[in-house]
Amino acid sequence: MTGSSRRERLRAATELEIRQLARALLVERGSDAVSLRAIARELGITAPALYRYYESREDLLRQLCDDICTDLATELHAESEAVGEELVAKIFAVCRAFRRWALAHPEEFALVFATPRVEEERRPDRFGSVFLGIIGPFLAEGTSLAEPPFELPDLSAHQESLAEAFSTAGIDVPPAALRPEVVHFLLRWWVRLYGHVALEVFGRFPFDLKHADRLFEAMLRELTHETGLA
Repeated sequence: MTGSSRRERLRAATELEIRQLARALLVERGSDAVSLRAIARELGITAPALYRYYESREDLLRQLCDDICTDLATELHAESEAVGEELVAKIFAVCRAFRRWALAHPEEFALVFATPRVEEERRPDRFGSVFLGIIGPFLAEGTSLAEPPFELPDLSAHQESLAEAFSTAGIDVPPAALRPEVVHFLLRWWVRLYGHVALEVFGRFPFDLKHADRLFEAMLRELTHETGLA
C-alpha cells in the first residue's frame, strides 16, 4: 500500500466517522445540535481541525443528506423488489415504506425533505431515483395515462428537467414518452405523497387525526384511480 493510498483511506475513514457522529447528534437532539464544535469534542480534536475534512457545517449537512438518501434508497429498493413486477404493487410498497421510514426517523426526514436547498444544490439524488426507476420502464412502454379533465399549464420546462433526472439516474426513457400528462402524473403523486407524510410527521393536520394510516391507504387508492393505474 502506498503512502498516498493509506492517507486517502484514513481520510475517508475520518470523514465517515464525522458524518456518523453528526447523524447521531441529529437523531438524538435535532439538526440544531449538529455543530462542528460538538463533533470535534466527541472526536477529541479542535473544531478548526474539522475544516480539513468539510468546508463548513453546511457542507457536512449536505453530505449527511446524501448518506441518508442513499440508505433510504436502499431500503425502498428492497421493498420494491420484494413485491414482484406489478407496477401498482411496487408503487404502493415504496409509498408505504417511505411513510414508515419518515415516521420512524422524523429528524432525518426534516433535514432531507424540509430544509430549503440553494440553487446550486438542486440535483437529482438517490432517493428520487427509486421512484424514477419504478415508473421509467412503465413510461418507456408508452402506456397511456388518464388525461386530466382540464387543460394543463405549459410543462415544457419540467419535461426537460425530468428527462435530465431520468438520464442522470441511468434510466432510458424516450423523450417522446415524457408528455405533459406524464409530468403531471409524477408531480401529482409526489405532491400528494409528500404532503400527507409531512403533515403526519410534523403533526400539522388541522385537527386531531385518528387512524392516519387509513387515510393514507385511501389516498393511494384514490390516486391510482384518478391517474388511470387502476
